[in-house]
Amino acid sequence: MNTPTPMNCSQCVERLGDFLDRELSGEEVALVESHLERCGDCAREFRFEGAVVDGLKATLRRVKAPPSLMERIRALLGS
Repeated sequence: MNTPTPMNCSQCVERLGDFLDRELSGEEVALVESHLERCGDCAREFRFEGAVVDGLKATLRRVKAPPSLMERIRALLGS
């Protein structure tokens, strides 16, 4: 069985968005997690990006779409 090559910082940071969105393969998740455990700089970047995503999600939950927009979306979806 081949042991995957550890990620470097640029590879890890490049995948953080997909990691946060849960869009990586199991192997890639393991590689990112392993790197984050070893690298304080990348772990800080991960926490920062995670906080930004969480903040955006919280803001978007409070935004109410205008009824006219919702009607147009429903019409486009055929609901």
